[in-house]
Amino acid sequence: VHMQANKKDYSSNRGLLKMVGRRRKMLDYLKKHDVNRYRELVQKLGLRK
Repeated sequence: VHMQANKKDYSSNRGLLKMVGRRRKMLDYLKKHDVNRYRELVQKLGLRK
């Protein structure tokens, strides 16, 4: 919501992308090491369909 209202807030956008990237890396790690837990977490967070 903040980014939609403040399209030129580049520093917040960069921070958001950094957090999303960090989450992606952690999910990739979890997917490699514990697929069942990964699927459960993705479903709980509603990230994939």
